[in-house]
Amino acid sequence: MSGLGKTVDNGGEPLTILQDISFSVMPGESMAIVGASGSGKSTLLGLLAGLDLPTAGEVRLDNISLNGLDEDQRARLRGRLLGFVFQSFQLLPSLTALENVRLPLELAGLPRPAGVASEWLARVGLGHRLRHYPKHLSGGEQQRVALARAFAPNPQLVLADEPTGNLDATTGQQVIDLMFDLNAGQGTTLLLVTHDEAIAARCARSLRLQSGRLAT
Repeated sequence: MSGLGKTVDNGGEPLTILQDISFSVMPGESMAIVGASGSGKSTLLGLLAGLDLPTAGEVRLDNISLNGLDEDQRARLRGRLLGFVFQSFQLLPSLTALENVRLPLELAGLPRPAGVASEWLARVGLGHRLRHYPKHLSGGEQQRVALARAFAPNPQLVLADEPTGNLDATTGQQVIDLMFDLNAGQGTTLLLVTHDEAIAARCARSLRLQSGRLAT
């Protein structure tokens, strides 16, 4: 990304959330974006994923500029390149664990979606929970489903937004260990947003956001 900025209307007054953000992430690299609450971390992640558009600068994924794509084109690019892990899990409550993992595989037109989803749930220790709905799973189990969903389509880049934010310390540590193990096994590029310095230290590189700017 280059010169990235985001300004929103705040009751008639412009509010700058991000300003002049420039960096690149190499294939297979793990990077943490750290900063206090309100520093613009989640906004930055949304721009990187094409869920929102910047008011200045450019984001490029796989050497494709998101600025020139419409919403449907950005969605197709996300489906092809990206996996997501959210603080709030973002599982579909009406789908079982198996169906939650299977859905992005089906949308991407990948072969054997049910079989691959089942294999990934077994890989994250949930082979016995395939038919359970999110409401019947603990927070740690829901985040394991989310990890399986993120990695199963073999994305080039996984974006993780405070993945342990809703978990207790012990469960959070288990989830982080699993995420880094899966990432290493797949050779995926990982971009992790966190306020936790210990988690950030496990990445190959860290950048710090302060009041919407990269600290030098």
